[in-house]
Amino acid sequence: MADKSDQYAVFGNPIAHSKSPQIHQWFARQTRQSITYTRQRVEEGQFESAAARFFCDGGRGLNITAPLKLNAFTYADRVTERAERAGAVNTLALQDDGSVLGDNTDGVGMVTDITANLGWDVSAKRVLILGAGGAVRGVLQPVLEQGPEQLLIANRTVAKALQLSRSFRDLGRVQVCGFEDLADRQFDLVINGTAASLAGDLPPLPDDLLAADAHCYDMMYGAAPTVFLRWARARGAVGIADGLGMLVGQAAESFYLWRGVRPDTAPVIQLLRQELTG
Repeated sequence: MADKSDQYAVFGNPIAHSKSPQIHQWFARQTRQSITYTRQRVEEGQFESAAARFFCDGGRGLNITAPLKLNAFTYADRVTERAERAGAVNTLALQDDGSVLGDNTDGVGMVTDITANLGWDVSAKRVLILGAGGAVRGVLQPVLEQGPEQLLIANRTVAKALQLSRSFRDLGRVQVCGFEDLADRQFDLVINGTAASLAGDLPPLPDDLLAADAHCYDMMYGAAPTVFLRWARARGAVGIADGLGMLVGQAAESFYLWRGVRPDTAPVIQLLRQELTG
């Protein structure tokens, strides 16, 4: 077991809003681990020196948020396959030999939330993912590993979605289209990976997009349902969920990578939800 002085932190910019210290302190209490976890605001141009200083001073692991995930990918001595696929790193872990391993836990955090916490099926389902940015790239491998019947990426710029699909075609068939091409198609699970929710916007979606018993998931989260989830509920989705469980799930995977114990995410999600809704 790691000693009591083990230091962990989250790097990002901005960083004051980060829930990571709280989440990992709850994990540590639950699993009876003794750790210190802080947050640090780091500029992109200072990432390498800040990370090197952190590990030199005895740090054992880092979480990385936007816009530093590409910096972390470059900094790591080696990366996991899922981080290689994602092209970004959100977790750095000091290894016994002194090297630093880079991982990406975002996708497995989301899929675990969908399948374990929410109890929704992905296997053999028609899945639509909205968006083709870094957030979507980070979740494609874990989603494909669930064996969906169909996986379609819809994006405003089709060329960007096509480029993304080519990076994952060895894992399964990934189709792409523009939002205007979604007419007359229906899906069992729709995942919003665009940042539109943060601005209160919604991609142009047809009203009959959802199949019977469809579920909708937004990677963003907030105190109230996002505009995408409100849209889904109004069109008969039998289940809706935001990305709070994904946030906690990716943190749990990081914690497991660092400490070798897997925390129970459900009570932590509940505590965060209570805080959000006041």
